[in-house]
Amino acid sequence: MDGLATNDNFPAAERTYSHVSARRRANEPDPESPSSSTTISPSTSHHEIFVTDPVLAPLTPQTTKATTRPTLSREISRFTTHGTTYTSDPSFEVDFEAGDPADPRNWPAWYKGIVVFAIAFSTLVVVVYSTSYTASLEPMKHDLGITSTTIPTLGVTTYLLGLAIGSLILAPISETYGRKPVYTIALFCFSILVIPCALARNMTTIIVVRLLGAIAGSATIANAPGTIGDIVSDDHRALVFSIWSIGPMNGPVFGPIIGGFVTQYVDWRWATWLILIWGAVAFILMASIQETYAPALLQAKAKKLRKMHDNTRYWSRYDVRVGFLELMRVNLSRPFIMAVKEPICIFWNTYIGIIYGILYLCFVAYPIVYTEGRGWSISNSSLAFVGIGVGNMITICAASPIKRMIDAHKPDPRTGEVPPESMMSVVCIAAILIPIGELWFAWTCLPVSIHPAISIAAGIPFGAGNGGVFIYASNYLVHSYGIYAASAMAGNAVVRSLLGGALPLAGHALYNKLGANWAGTMLGLLEVAIVPIPFIFYRYGHKLREKSGLIREMREIEERQEAKRRKAQSRADKHVAKEKGTVGEKPVAVPRITVLDEKEVEAEIELSRQGGLSAIKKAEV
Repeated sequence: MDGLATNDNFPAAERTYSHVSARRRANEPDPESPSSSTTISPSTSHHEIFVTDPVLAPLTPQTTKATTRPTLSREISRFTTHGTTYTSDPSFEVDFEAGDPADPRNWPAWYKGIVVFAIAFSTLVVVVYSTSYTASLEPMKHDLGITSTTIPTLGVTTYLLGLAIGSLILAPISETYGRKPVYTIALFCFSILVIPCALARNMTTIIVVRLLGAIAGSATIANAPGTIGDIVSDDHRALVFSIWSIGPMNGPVFGPIIGGFVTQYVDWRWATWLILIWGAVAFILMASIQETYAPALLQAKAKKLRKMHDNTRYWSRYDVRVGFLELMRVNLSRPFIMAVKEPICIFWNTYIGIIYGILYLCFVAYPIVYTEGRGWSISNSSLAFVGIGVGNMITICAASPIKRMIDAHKPDPRTGEVPPESMMSVVCIAAILIPIGELWFAWTCLPVSIHPAISIAAGIPFGAGNGGVFIYASNYLVHSYGIYAASAMAGNAVVRSLLGGALPLAGHALYNKLGANWAGTMLGLLEVAIVPIPFIFYRYGHKLREKSGLIREMREIEERQEAKRRKAQSRADKHVAKEKGTVGEKPVAVPRITVLDEKEVEAEIELSRQGGLSAIKKAEV
């Protein structure tokens, strides 16, 4: 079975290594012969299944009957662990060959560049739409006859809520049906839903279709990191992820600038029509690229071979996976459970939510300061966001020295890697920069006698701090919760979007009541009040992780699974050595089926959602 290997992670979106499927040997029966493989009944549960004689063919498994399983495990008893399925003959395993051009990791660099550009542009369009809307609030109110300043802002609130809801739903769908179908269908719906917003004659239409459009557009945000993990090796992932992040990190800044100029020189509706044009381009780009998700590609290849050869024995290790309804159940329940029961999640959801809410409040506050307070035009006032964009870019471009600073921390003896608290060294600096920028802006934005460049420059530390918090605090959650990181991040996205959508609703009332100087001061002091959170986690985060029941459970599951893998490989190695009469040969990896308990099955469900998070974790940016 030269070349057959088992994966260290599931699914291949995290780590898709090319390897050659086992060749049939001279003494094997013809592949078309029904006797050449032994198939285990899908309805039968087993413990560990080994090939007892890898030299002889067909390979005959030895099985032991499992005891009665819990309901969950019985429902998905065909679910298997790393690198196997319910057939015992590796000769018919469909996998990528070494250097196989069908493997997304082996695509040429120029084509990978096109894929990354398509994903980055699509994500940029969706994020720009969230804030380009804010530049057209005043003309839109006048056109639609609206006197309230709060109701039009609901368009921002519902959009952020839609991004959170859509991410929970569309991420697992892509793990079931592949990335490309989700991208293309979602971007088509996103583009179509822009049309009623551009033609709307009332605010109800705008608010509702922006919510629905955000749910569709969230596919790009939820799946883009996973797609990068599909096509880019570990060595280059940091660089590629940094390039991709330029779009989503600066989209909120580009939105008001683009929307401001289009609104002033054309019409507020054309700011929306422009998004339709960009959305159509994004749809064409994503429809033109190939599928990147390795499990979907291998499943399709196995299905094609079964049909071509009229032989049902061709299989891939991803043919049998957790049912979609079960995946959705875990995907929609655990994030909320963790958000209210896990102290780490409670603190960080609150902290990041407040930071995110104040950031989006700026998209209401800046027009108040520069358009109403200084009398600037809509287009000129939108240029004030450049400072925040520059700060974001500084954080992104500083990824390499920041990583060196993180890696300089003492490794964790248990894992051999730097502890998650090493990320907090960056967040601590960012947490100080944010209130510095906010208070700087608060006392230099007005009166008009103060040069505007001073208040615009305040956006540099503010933007750099925001970028540092969003990137490295998210990394902290990913490193802390491991296989449960997807649920931790999903819960964080929901809380962050709720606060990010709610605080802008109070923007006009807050600035009108207190004035720009004192309103900004209050927000800055709120950010000062939460500065201790990252410092506490930097110093005592390891103790909080040790007290987390879920993290302890995660470690126990990982240790049990690793013990099973070592035991299976040890027994197989001993048998191979006995049969060949040699003890020093390289161990041969053998297919096996391991029945998981309920907690381990749910852990595997989480692993099936880790493609994007793995990209973030390994990139460290």
